[in-house]
Amino acid sequence: MSTGYRFQTVELSTIDTSLLLAGILFAQSYYDGSDTTEKEIRALADSIYLRVDWQWAQARPPAVSMGWHPESGFIDADWIGYNEGMILNILALGSHTHPADSATWNKWVSGYHWATYHGQTFVQFAPLFGHEYSHVWIDFRGIQDAYMKGKGIDYFENSRRATLSQRAYAIANPLGLSGYNANVWGLTACDGPANKTLTIGGRSRQFHTYMARGASSLEEPDDGTIAPTAVGGAVPFAPEVTIPALVAMRTTYGVKLFGPYGFLDAFNPTFTTSGQQEAGTVDPQLGWFDVDYLGIDQGPILAMVENYRTGFVWRVMRNNAHIIRGLQRAGFTGGWLP
Repeated sequence: MSTGYRFQTVELSTIDTSLLLAGILFAQSYYDGSDTTEKEIRALADSIYLRVDWQWAQARPPAVSMGWHPESGFIDADWIGYNEGMILNILALGSHTHPADSATWNKWVSGYHWATYHGQTFVQFAPLFGHEYSHVWIDFRGIQDAYMKGKGIDYFENSRRATLSQRAYAIANPLGLSGYNANVWGLTACDGPANKTLTIGGRSRQFHTYMARGASSLEEPDDGTIAPTAVGGAVPFAPEVTIPALVAMRTTYGVKLFGPYGFLDAFNPTFTTSGQQEAGTVDPQLGWFDVDYLGIDQGPILAMVENYRTGFVWRVMRNNAHIIRGLQRAGFTGGWLP
């Protein structure tokens, strides 16, 4: 934070770039006044977004690479198949200066897995963040690309089904983890208690620190760690089950889970072995609790609750020409699109 340089040798991430750009374009559309300051904000937003070279990032065209290291070049992974990268592809297609190839969206869709999981049929992705991040910025209600038109739903409905399926997984609780029920659930990328195997309640369990947890027909990476952001980021999709869950988690765990900045990142009711954690605190009765708030988790809670209440972020972003152009180049039609 004191230098602006990257941390150690982490990749320069195309999705982190895209989430930043989404916020910048929100500011561009929100500050729509005629005064000098607001005009400058809009111009600066364009100057940043239009400098992004999506064509350079297509290391293996037509897909966009997930990231790049100055030491070794592009990482061996591309944005193909459903996840949080939907916003990335829309931004890449919407550029006036360095747009991604027109075949990029079809390449992205080619990796989809359509399946039924815990009573819901939808495009699979295990952690809920993949069903939420793009929806923070774009109102997918009533608009469809060719794939969703063929399935008779939209991406909003897809995320609703993913949310309900994960709640059903928690109710079924196939691993017999502590605390899971109809109002205590939510798997996504989050902190965790430790990278070790422990025997708890007579059963050997493998725990992890930070990991992309989730549940789908493709995989079930679950060590009992629940993240409130998974539920909070899904409030607009299924408010009838997500809002009671948020209330129940705050009521049940109190200040151990909810503090001055809202929900702490994660907790694990199964991890009750005090002194074994690598981070956070352990209550022998209630389990492990993180001590960190993560901005990438707090943001979706805040924005998606507001989208549920007033549609604020969605309404502003419907006016952004770059977003509209990206959606149209991806083949979206209907609903609020011109």
